[in-house]
Amino acid sequence: MSSPPPHAPTRSLSVAELDLAAPDGPVLALRPAPGGPALVPGDVYALVRVDGRPAATVLGAVAEGDDPAEVLAALARERLASAGPRTEAERLAAARPLARPDLLARARKGLTPPRTSVVVATRERPEQLARALDSLLAQDHPDHELIVVDNAPRTTHTHDLVRGKYADRVRYVREDTPGLAVAHNTGAAAAEGEVLAFTDDDVIADPHWLSALTEPFAADPGLGCVTGLILPARLSTPAQVLLESHGGFAKGFAPRLYDPAEPPADEPLFPFTAGSFGSGANMAFRAGALKEAGGFDPATGTGTPARGGDDLYAFVAVLSAGFRLRYTPEALVWHHHRETWQDLRNQAYGYGAGLTAYLTATLVRRPRTLPALLSRLPRGLAYARTMTAQRGEAAEGGVPGEHGSQHHPWPRSLSRLERRGMLYGPIGYVKARAKARVQDRAQARAQAGSRKAAAR
Repeated sequence: MSSPPPHAPTRSLSVAELDLAAPDGPVLALRPAPGGPALVPGDVYALVRVDGRPAATVLGAVAEGDDPAEVLAALARERLASAGPRTEAERLAAARPLARPDLLARARKGLTPPRTSVVVATRERPEQLARALDSLLAQDHPDHELIVVDNAPRTTHTHDLVRGKYADRVRYVREDTPGLAVAHNTGAAAAEGEVLAFTDDDVIADPHWLSALTEPFAADPGLGCVTGLILPARLSTPAQVLLESHGGFAKGFAPRLYDPAEPPADEPLFPFTAGSFGSGANMAFRAGALKEAGGFDPATGTGTPARGGDDLYAFVAVLSAGFRLRYTPEALVWHHHRETWQDLRNQAYGYGAGLTAYLTATLVRRPRTLPALLSRLPRGLAYARTMTAQRGEAAEGGVPGEHGSQHHPWPRSLSRLERRGMLYGPIGYVKARAKARVQDRAQARAQAGSRKAAAR
């Protein structure tokens, strides 16, 4: 099935940013999302900023002749006035950072973010990469370097772009072994920063993204990882609208601290529900913490038979090593969701495969986690069934509003693909490990041959 089902969303949306001076204050600015087209009458999905900080999203129908700023501002003021945790889980999420007032006080002193290396792994997408690099070069972070890892390239397009347009501003590193985790490990090995930030070639980073993502490391020496907010850059196709209607990559607007010494009461599967911590398009690690955790598992990630799970594995590995993880919505990137229905099908299968592949990787590389995982298995199976169920009922004209509003039902075909992916994930991981061993042996033989030739 390569076309959307009959009940899939059919309307495109404009995507915008709305700045308010205060929750009930005047409009400071309304503009299209970075790189997006001008706003037009119709449905508008807007990020609401209050005093510059991301605070909510709203959806407004702007009629011909309406002032879009006033329409969206009225919705935003209503949303913000009624905001406040509505469930126990949300109350805990909002309150949890306050459990470390010492860290918050230090963070508010304006500590200088540490020296940071930004790693972008890419493969044969020079136009998207250029858009991402332009935004990364506009960051307000005071001390950072940019590294592009060209993963298993088939052409010289990425090399030519980086060495040409971005010479002396972006470092180019080639990694011939395919796989996102391998590419990330290669970038980490080449990096000089105290903190390693990772993003994708299909994002546009907010100018304050890197500072917001890395400042928490200066405030908390025990922090091993920080993740941030990911919002859609465009909602032009049914696949993009459906994905965002079911949460997309966003994790909400409440900051949260995950501490292995104080497991969150509202997440009984912690730390194995790693998808709630963040996503690989917006994450940073203290270099020492990532090294202590063993880095990314090279048998996971896009480009391997495992299909994904590299970011999830790293989150759990860092937490298992005793470090804390923080989610901060002030660190924002705009993500260009895949556009076609087949892309969404591939994503659904890959999400399922990546989930069980990362769990398999965790057990293989960290067998001491087995008792904890087994104790959570019954709840985990129930969670997996819920996660892959046909979600939501169709709403007339439904489109994304607040995070995860699920106005459109998640099609059974995608649920089946997720479940098939879950069944495949452990097999894919085993295949990827076997393939990596073969590649390692071949590389060792080649290196040995080179040394012999040099000795003659």
